[in-house]
Amino acid sequence: MSSETFEPQRAALADVVAIPVTPFAEDGSVDQDSHRALLRRLLDGGVTTLTPNGNTGEFYALAPEERRLVTESTLDEAGGRADVLVGVGHDVPTAVASARHARELGAGMVMVHQPVHPYVSQSGWVDYHRAIAEAVPELGVVPYIRNAQLRGERLAELADACPNVIGVKYAVPDAARFAAFARDAGLERFVWVAGLAEPYAPSYFSAGATGFTSGLVNVAPAVSLNMIEALRSGDFPAAMKVWEQIRRFEELRAANGSADNVTVVKEALASLGLCRRQVRPPSRELPEAERAEVAAIAAGWAI
Repeated sequence: MSSETFEPQRAALADVVAIPVTPFAEDGSVDQDSHRALLRRLLDGGVTTLTPNGNTGEFYALAPEERRLVTESTLDEAGGRADVLVGVGHDVPTAVASARHARELGAGMVMVHQPVHPYVSQSGWVDYHRAIAEAVPELGVVPYIRNAQLRGERLAELADACPNVIGVKYAVPDAARFAAFARDAGLERFVWVAGLAEPYAPSYFSAGATGFTSGLVNVAPAVSLNMIEALRSGDFPAAMKVWEQIRRFEELRAANGSADNVTVVKEALASLGLCRRQVRPPSRELPEAERAEVAAIAAGWAI
């Protein structure tokens, strides 16, 4: 199967790749009504690429049946309005089962989370992704790379074996390393998604990225869309104006090793009355003293 088969999926990655939150009800279960309402809000706001079971969706805190539920709800709400990139991971059989489930529901792509294992060899990384990609040759496959040691040549090796590996969510916080990795792997061969969201999008776009992930988009879709519009037109001063607008919010998310990455997004949504602030361990709710600042930022974007 040639990569040309995946042109719609490639186009969907060169965009704001939204990572929806997974809201929880008072009893701790997934709040399906709030989840669907938040998805509709993203779609109505102009978002056309959704990633259920991403890290902003608390992928690692969800039970297997909850991950399936989130995938089903997202594809149902998306209908023909958005492309869906389903997050999969854990051990190979679990990831393959999730990818096949996504395929059965009509998803066009899966994102493979960084392998959670204390010992990741470079050839083992290729083997892990190859096992998943070969199980769903009809789907576009997007590795989520957080490993600064991984070499671009390994990605090229994977794609030689699996032509459905069409894009990369690159989330190593080093723009120079990204530029080198992309060129070693094949700059034109893959769609490069800046996997560290809006704060890194301008620098990564300057080095070849054409899409970026976003958790902030849950709160203010227009802000994220303003940034990609500026970046697409090569207007870096305009993109940096948006960067300045979102800087404090993203600094709060990134503090203490991103301890409050999801928490801050849910706090902003709670301040707007869109979902409960509850997150699951090992995340924690934002302390009372910090909630007002997040609410003020969210209120400012809503004006």
